[in-house]
Amino acid sequence: MREKDIEKVLVDEVKRLGGRAYKWVSPGNAGVPDRIVIFPDREPVFVELKTDTGTLTALQKVQIDRLQALGQLVYIVRGMDGLSQFFQDMGYESVSKALDCRYDL
Repeated sequence: MREKDIEKVLVDEVKRLGGRAYKWVSPGNAGVPDRIVIFPDREPVFVELKTDTGTLTALQKVQIDRLQALGQLVYIVRGMDGLSQFFQDMGYESVSKALDCRYDL
């Protein structure tokens, strides 16, 4: 599955939960994570999306390290399995299970 397809599923599922998954484009700061995810009544989470075989660039690693050094939660989501795990880790087991069924994970 392509990264943009995984991203669409992320955005759609977060919206269903009443949250937002903002696309993050930061001029002059290449390599920032793809999305800032905000679930209701929770702190924002930064999410970098990759395909199953995708790898982080050196610049992405630097930006993720900077955010983590500031105490921010950053997830690197690899493929649909990773997306399912992300929702499970965030406490949305029903979404995780639905994705597992929908995408034969």
